[in-house]
Amino acid sequence: MPNESITQTKIAPDSARQLYGDFVGNRWVQLVAGVVGMIIISNYQYAYPLFAKGIGEQFSQVPTKQIALIFTLFILFETWPMPVSGFFVDKFGIRKLMTAGSICVLLGWLLGGTVCKDSLLGLYACYGLVAGTGAGIIYICAVSNAVKWFPDRRGLATGLTAAGFGGGAAFTILPIQATMNAVGGWATTMAIWGVGQGIIGVCMAMILRHPPAGWKPVGWQQDSQQAPKKVVQSKVNFTWAETLQRPEFYVLYIAFLSMGISGLMSTANMAPLAKSFKMADATLFGVGLIALTAAVCSATNAISRIFWGFISDKLGREYTMALVFTLEAIFVFLVTQITDSPLLFLVIFSLVFFCWGEIYALFPAVTGDVFGAKNSASNYGMMYTSKGAASIFGGYGAAALAAAFAGSFIVPFYIATVLNLLAAVLIFFIIRPLVRSRIAREAPSGAVTAEQAAVGRGQG
Repeated sequence: MPNESITQTKIAPDSARQLYGDFVGNRWVQLVAGVVGMIIISNYQYAYPLFAKGIGEQFSQVPTKQIALIFTLFILFETWPMPVSGFFVDKFGIRKLMTAGSICVLLGWLLGGTVCKDSLLGLYACYGLVAGTGAGIIYICAVSNAVKWFPDRRGLATGLTAAGFGGGAAFTILPIQATMNAVGGWATTMAIWGVGQGIIGVCMAMILRHPPAGWKPVGWQQDSQQAPKKVVQSKVNFTWAETLQRPEFYVLYIAFLSMGISGLMSTANMAPLAKSFKMADATLFGVGLIALTAAVCSATNAISRIFWGFISDKLGREYTMALVFTLEAIFVFLVTQITDSPLLFLVIFSLVFFCWGEIYALFPAVTGDVFGAKNSASNYGMMYTSKGAASIFGGYGAAALAAAFAGSFIVPFYIATVLNLLAAVLIFFIIRPLVRSRIAREAPSGAVTAEQAAVGRGQG
């Protein structure tokens, strides 16, 4: 048996290269392809303030909350169909799904910037429904792939992948703004960038593959990695139906929802918030404040995902999450203290995104840890729908609440502060003991299904 185990450890990683070839079978190539896929969809969310400004000027008689609804619908269709997308990714692989997602993001912006540019309803359909669904498919393909290929560095891998989504716009926001200036408007810019991003997505689809069944990194053994007890990983692969029966899923869901609101609120309402502070037309270092803040926040968002993902592999998921969620509460509260300083606006928002973006690295990692990697696409797809729920308050809801308070966003940000603290409490005092107690009872017999685990416990 020992010799058999050693032989399996040596040859298992080669099965990926034998099946896919040295290039596609290299897990770092898979990671890079996933990151590139995430970069192309980052603009759909994080460059929205640039398009919102132009759309708001075009539809100047329309209330701000109706413009914000474009963003809310994008988030809803990016997130809520994701469990279905995740199920098909786990069942059929990712090439077909990734291709379909890339075509959707291409059509969403192409049609939104051409035939639907004069209709808010058309923008709801193109930017919201079509592009949102496509972005969600690409997102779950890339994240689930990172979870499967990197069981030994799950926090870092999901952090790097999520950083592509959170930080990709840092490299493109200013070029998008330059394109708007060159072609004379938001609509043509949207169409041009939509086509380019969709084509790149199709190219990445030709590369992405899940690892073969039973594949493990060279020299990595699950039980040995759990010895320090910093990061514990379930030996049970829960299906989506079994995951929904676990109380820890709902606690994690509430924590994700609570944290999601503050960042989405900041993203969707950055332009109207600057307007409420009488800084909408302000410049800093010779660049428009909104464009500069969006670009810098995209960078801190990306750094956040890599940094906190790496830290969580060393410190543990729960400690890391409790710490950074508390820091986010502090910085979200400080948004309410901004005066008329463009520099203060830039600095505080950058810190908000540095302590918010990491949820898109830590929650897929912890979902893989808690419920197993095999069905990570469908399980995290369900978890990720909390972002859609958060967008209702963070986008449309926050704008509507601000309108009720004479355009002030103070009350929405107070609420977000409390929710951030709630998330920290849930992770530290409920998730940590609940999950560790359950995993400690699992037999160290390799990855099994939840049903098999339950039978085994009953017989014991």
